Amino acid sequence: MPNYLSPGVYVQEVSSGSKPIEGVGTAVAAFVGFAEKGPFHEPTLVTNWTQFTNTFGGFTEGQYLAHSVYGYFLNGGGVAYVVRIGSDGAQQALPPVATAELTAGDGSGNTDVKASLRIKALEAAKGDVTVEVAEASEPSDDRFKLLVKQDGKVRETFDNVSLHRGDNNVVTAVREKSRLIELEETKWSPLAKRPESGVVELRREETPSTELVVSAEQYVGDAADRTGFAGLEAVDAVTMLCVPDLMAAYQNGDLDDDGLKAVQLAMIAHCELMGDRVAILDAPPGLNAQQVRTWRQDTAGYDSKYAALYWPWIKVMDPASGKPITLPPSAHVGGIWARNDNERGVHKAPANEVVRGAITLERNITRGEQDQLNPIGVNCIRAFPGQGIRVWGARTLSSDPEWRYLNVRRLFNFVEESILLSTNWVVFEPNDPKLWDTVRRVISSFLRTLWRSGALFGQTAESSFYVKCDAENNPPESRDQGYLNVEIGIAPVKPAEFIVFRISQYAEGAGVQE
Repeated sequence: MPNYLSPGVYVQEVSSGSKPIEGVGTAVAAFVGFAEKGPFHEPTLVTNWTQFTNTFGGFTEGQYLAHSVYGYFLNGGGVAYVVRIGSDGAQQALPPVATAELTAGDGSGNTDVKASLRIKALEAAKGDVTVEVAEASEPSDDRFKLLVKQDGKVRETFDNVSLHRGDNNVVTAVREKSRLIELEETKWSPLAKRPESGVVELRREETPSTELVVSAEQYVGDAADRTGFAGLEAVDAVTMLCVPDLMAAYQNGDLDDDGLKAVQLAMIAHCELMGDRVAILDAPPGLNAQQVRTWRQDTAGYDSKYAALYWPWIKVMDPASGKPITLPPSAHVGGIWARNDNERGVHKAPANEVVRGAITLERNITRGEQDQLNPIGVNCIRAFPGQGIRVWGARTLSSDPEWRYLNVRRLFNFVEESILLSTNWVVFEPNDPKLWDTVRRVISSFLRTLWRSGALFGQTAESSFYVKCDAENNPPESRDQGYLNVEIGIAPVKPAEFIVFRISQYAEGAGVQE
């Protein structure tokens, strides 16, 4: 309390002690993959497709990141973090280099006396490049004229040059003035004269490939170095994780079954470690229902309440080529999660929603096939006549019945993260009944708002949740250790997954049984 030393009127601003809890975002996706350009291993925020293309470039053949982000925004996604993996100079193979060779002897036919020059087109030399050896304006035995042509037109001329050392050496002249070619002396003889007149075409030869060698470690990364999706530990806002280019590497043969499983297990481990996000997994391409069942149970065998699996792949129209392509569905599903959260709320299961942009499925499945997949946590995508292509499953990969449904997991993530971020003010406050009442009041107010929105089950707020913070769960020995214990229980709503109508005949006048 301040000390007042002179008479007067004083005004103090006093905190009410009650700080409301604000709900955190629930629809922030993180994508990890390969792109044309952009920063490496740096989670970059993008909020629309234009921002993505400006930062990371457009669609790339054989890779799914750009197509997946496009599908995410198309289906209702609003915020995403993109992590480009790889390294500089390791994304694409270098273009073939155009080369040719000039030789010159001593004019007597002696093959032991010879000079050789290797001609290589520079990067600026587009189109067809030819080099013509002609008579010099000052003819002699060792002087000649070199004409560099691009698409049939003379672009550069080097006159009165020779193979001998000196001021008019052809290698030196080309190095100083040419923007189209460079010369390399591969063999030299002081007895060699000028090359024979004629035209030499620069033929393209393949250079050693510098294509990126994909490994599981590049996707997983390292939290300390902020690489891969492990670097996303520093981004609290992320609520879902997608790695669509994992399937591109699998299709290209860069990863085998063990590598694929290793990355997906690392995705699950990352989400379990963070406790505030869910991994959206893809099944391998080209599998039928029986093969997916075998892969899910025997090969993968995942068991986690922080992961969901979707199948089959979807076919969309490639905006770049205008032709249909098949994509893993995880990113489109992430957009549906975001759309569902905005329109209905995180408590509503993100299913029975149309997949925007999907023109067909890689494989149409039947109800009987889904009967084998739904119980083991494979969320199917199905086509219904007159209703489009819809997500027809909302389960996690957990064997625990309490965490069977995806909306329950995501609702708890939302509640936990919202309470965690909005109660930092409690730290170092006096641990007394006044603080207990305040904490209990602000959390109850937040949960009551959730109940009114339909996120919690119960006819009354009292039956849908409880908050306990009193002397019973904060005894003296706990307070002496600096602990404030708050016990919260909520009753989440479960989705109506199986709708059963029992219909029977009844005789008129017999009444209706209830």
